[in-house]
Amino acid sequence: MSRTFVITGAASGIGKTTAQLLRDAGNTVIGVDLSGVEVSGDLSTREGRRAAAAEATALAGGTVDAVIACAGLSLPKVITAAVNYYGMTEFLEAMQPALTKSAAPRVALISSMASLQPVAPPLVEALLGDDEAAALAIAEQLATDPATGNLIYSSSKQAISRWVRREAPKPQWAGAGIPVNAVGPGTVVTPMTQELLSTEEGRKLVDSVVPMPLNSHQGPETVANLLIWLTSVENTHCCGQTIYCDGGADAVLRGDDIWSWNEQGIRDTFAKIQG
Repeated sequence: MSRTFVITGAASGIGKTTAQLLRDAGNTVIGVDLSGVEVSGDLSTREGRRAAAAEATALAGGTVDAVIACAGLSLPKVITAAVNYYGMTEFLEAMQPALTKSAAPRVALISSMASLQPVAPPLVEALLGDDEAAALAIAEQLATDPATGNLIYSSSKQAISRWVRREAPKPQWAGAGIPVNAVGPGTVVTPMTQELLSTEEGRKLVDSVVPMPLNSHQGPETVANLLIWLTSVENTHCCGQTIYCDGGADAVLRGDDIWSWNEQGIRDTFAKIQG
């Protein structure tokens, strides 16, 4: 069954690979990027996001089966916060009406295992508070110092994973039959990482931060195939998840501490019983 997909960041990297795999399978793909695809749009601005969503919707004839948000940057600059968070959330919100007209609407986003790395909490909270002016002001301050500039990327990725978890169960998404999920890749071999991975020193640095015991660095198709499944009709119950397709980096770095959030409550209960 042919479906209509809108993919941001479709001109390169994971987005380009995902678009090609979907086209090869007989689907219609409407790419959104700065140039080189069906819709030229600047997702770093509110006006650009809305205009791109409107044009993509028009090209799709008003009905979109799935949106895959891949557009993103890793620069230690303000624009990274704008594109990585608002370029996804506001674009998806603008596409939601077209998704509701599909018989099997789906949404998937690109997060990152960097969402598990150190962040700047004020930036994360400002992003999640949908105060773009405040968020970009914080990012601008972080960008003035190389020691804090790199926190912009990880903060934007943690914020997008938290947005997915917060928004996915709501009436406009889950209540409308639209699964919303994210994929958190490890180190993907794309133009974004090519320069860093071109030297032994760069590879050692990357591997010290993103340990990938399973098959090491990954090609974009490893992420694309998971995005395609998440936006397929077969996915009926994944909701609000960030699935870490990262060669084991999440498992190495977090171990089993993902269950610790409710341990204090259990301790308190047992203390009362024993007291």
